[in-house]
Amino acid sequence: MFGWGYGGTFWFGRLFMFFWVIVIIAVVIMLLRHSTRFHGYRSEWHTQTALDVLKKRYASGEIDKKEYDEKRKDIEG
Repeated sequence: MFGWGYGGTFWFGRLFMFFWVIVIIAVVIMLLRHSTRFHGYRSEWHTQTALDVLKKRYASGEIDKKEYDEKRKDIEG
C-alpha cells in the first residue's frame, strides 16, 4: 500500500540494491589497485637491458666470471 509493497519487501529490496552497489564499488577498487601495482612492476622490468640482467646474475652468483665475460662480449658485440 502506498509504495510499501508487501510487508518488509520494500526494505529488503533496498538493502539488496545497497549490497550490490557496495560489491560493485569493491570490485572496481580491487581492479584499480591490481592494475596500478603490476603496471609499476612491468615498467621497471622493461627498462632493464640484457647487460643489467647479466650483471644481476653475476652478482647473485648464478654465473661465474668466465661465463659473465663471454656473455658480456656477446651482448656488446
